[in-house]
Amino acid sequence: MDLNELKKMITGKIMENEPMANHTSYGIGGPALAFIKPKSINDLQMIKSFAKKHQVPVNCIGSGSNLLVSDEGINSFVVSLEKSFKKILFDENKCYAGASVKLSKLVKECIKQNLGGLETLIGIPGTLGGALIMNAGAFGNEISNYLTAIELLNSNGVVEQVSANEIEFGYRSSTINKNDIILNAEFQLKKASETEIRKNRDQANLSRKSTQPLKFRSAGSVFKNPKDFAAGYLIDQAGLKGKSIGGAIVSDIHANFIINQANAKAEDVVQLIKLIRNAIYKKYSIVLELEITTLGFPEGTFNA
Repeated sequence: MDLNELKKMITGKIMENEPMANHTSYGIGGPALAFIKPKSINDLQMIKSFAKKHQVPVNCIGSGSNLLVSDEGINSFVVSLEKSFKKILFDENKCYAGASVKLSKLVKECIKQNLGGLETLIGIPGTLGGALIMNAGAFGNEISNYLTAIELLNSNGVVEQVSANEIEFGYRSSTINKNDIILNAEFQLKKASETEIRKNRDQANLSRKSTQPLKFRSAGSVFKNPKDFAAGYLIDQAGLKGKSIGGAIVSDIHANFIINQANAKAEDVVQLIKLIRNAIYKKYSIVLELEITTLGFPEGTFNA
């Protein structure tokens, strides 16, 4: 496979054997076969076609804020939309936004329009596309609550318009196909006073700053909350706050955060995840499910 062929086909940037540690909030991860920054839908179509021809998997990421990548790297193309698909447009109560728009930027622009609904998501790191796939939420509000449609590039390289009604959203989950690439999204928001919106935003911000280790490198919440419990509470009750392996440590501020304290390796985080899952299962008979996205790990890696 000659990547020079692909370089001639697209206008975006291709970085061969690029360390994923440069592109994740954890600062962890070995090299990808190629790290690609497309500039257009045509670029994406060419990438998909080339990858299909050469039987290479394609993983699409945003800002890498909820991503753990293996120390061994990934034998795939990693496509980052972070530098493209960034438009935000408004038409009365409707908002149209590109998949690589950061949630914080989206919220700020909505506030300028006196449009409420998304403001409690202000502190969630990452981009809109990733937030939609995992149905990101905070303080009882989920991003899918105001979604009306998405535009995506399907696995065959065809652009599709999909109504929100055609997608099933659950707690930190959706039925959006992981082989599809979200391009844009449409929201129906509600008019509200600037004072009310800013109050909701500020309350969410204050809560995050007081309860989360925002000054350290992490991927946010590691585990989904099981039914009737908060994962962080269970981990805390199991006495695991401050537990460390290598350069990774369970935060003493929020036990559902594993932070990169001192040049942690992916394997350090993996071992902490397994230790936590094992401890919670023994103490509560609860199997904690991962909320973070993982790439490059063999099946069964995270089993306790």
